[in-house]
Amino acid sequence: MIPVILSGGSGTRLWPLSRGQYPKQFLPLVSEQTLLQETMLRLSGLEGLKNPIAVCNEDHRFMMAEQLWEIGVKPAGIILEPVGKNTAPAVAMAALSAESEDDVLLVLPADHVITNIASFHLAIAQADLLAKQGYLVTFGIVPTHPETGYGYIMKDSVQQGSAHKVSAFVEKPDLATAKNYLKSGDYLWNSGMFAFTAGNFLKELEKFNPKMLAVCKQALSAAKTDLDFIRLDKAIFSTCPADSIDYAVMEKTDKAVVIPLAAGWNDVGSWSALWDVTEKDAFGNAISGDVLTVDTKNSYIYSENKLVTVIGVEDLVVIETKDAVMIASKNKVQEVKQIVDQLKQLGRHEAQVHRKAYRPWGHFDSVDSGERHQTKRIVVKPGAKLSLQKHHHRAEHWVVVKGTALVTRGDEQILLTENESTFIPLGTVHRLENPGVIPLEIIEIQSGSYLGEDDIVRFGDTYGRV
Repeated sequence: MIPVILSGGSGTRLWPLSRGQYPKQFLPLVSEQTLLQETMLRLSGLEGLKNPIAVCNEDHRFMMAEQLWEIGVKPAGIILEPVGKNTAPAVAMAALSAESEDDVLLVLPADHVITNIASFHLAIAQADLLAKQGYLVTFGIVPTHPETGYGYIMKDSVQQGSAHKVSAFVEKPDLATAKNYLKSGDYLWNSGMFAFTAGNFLKELEKFNPKMLAVCKQALSAAKTDLDFIRLDKAIFSTCPADSIDYAVMEKTDKAVVIPLAAGWNDVGSWSALWDVTEKDAFGNAISGDVLTVDTKNSYIYSENKLVTVIGVEDLVVIETKDAVMIASKNKVQEVKQIVDQLKQLGRHEAQVHRKAYRPWGHFDSVDSGERHQTKRIVVKPGAKLSLQKHHHRAEHWVVVKGTALVTRGDEQILLTENESTFIPLGTVHRLENPGVIPLEIIEIQSGSYLGEDDIVRFGDTYGRV
């Protein structure tokens, strides 16, 4: 069995913590591990697992690789999507990349929570047997309440071992319909998790969407391999039809079966969903960070940077990050996406990046900025280096706060230690690297007529960036 980790989501409903360049699957929302890491770690103990295949946005490739490395997971490959085309092409790429068409693919979104691991493992074992018998298995979550935010699967009375034949996939219902679904006992939440052999999935995809499969084969054939990364050809993959597994295959095939799963599942699709799975105080408040409350109940309160005080409220979500504050009624959190849409329309960076931005070499925090200046705190990992680059519109002054910096400045190289500094004139080719064994921290002061991140001309880069 090959775990296939799908990590294409942007998590806009968990803004401002989740952003386009740093979405929720890479965040430690319910434990010290990120959701991606939890997805892999909960498979521990299953026998016969091969190395996983991950599918992610090209922009997230270094976070994917590093977070898997941190928990000791060596991927069979990380497939990079140059454009998002939904789940069916992503799974097709994984199936085409499998060693054998008889390999069972266990398809898992990277951003779910499951608390009952024993029940989950039992369902996987059942799915493995059914997949080897030729079925396309999906996992349907036994509903605990009438939920309007999920699609549903109607199970047939006909059973196939521990599973039911799928009668129908249905869209997200209104509340009255959801209550009827719950009362009938015939409907399960659509989890987006699947199990099938690579060969059987590809046969069904060829039957129902041959163009999608043909484009996927062409894009993978033209792909370039770079370390663990499989870079799909953008020009070819852009022509691929976009569709979900449900629409492309599962709704059409006669081989679909569903395994009912009651394992404490949550897709962490909103702040209220995150409140559901987070430990709470005696008043029902889920609190993270520097927070004080008075007469406050059933709220989710998160502080990243500042002291947050909340008085006399109930059922609120209060989120503070270094560059944004969001306050919402818990029953209105599905509308957070509208705020993100407004930010995108206004061209504001808060939709995509945090003030603290992560790079393959480390991270930086923009601590101050004005019309012609910007100050950053930069942390470079041991052994890492930034690209060899120059800027057309800004000069930079670097002060080492901690560690040792090896600086390339034009034709010279300079070794700087704590409390030492250097100046990089506008237009000078330069590079910063950390030759030491502890993180390098510097303060960078930029000055010039334009200070955007796109004012970078790269001449050489360890990480394959343009």
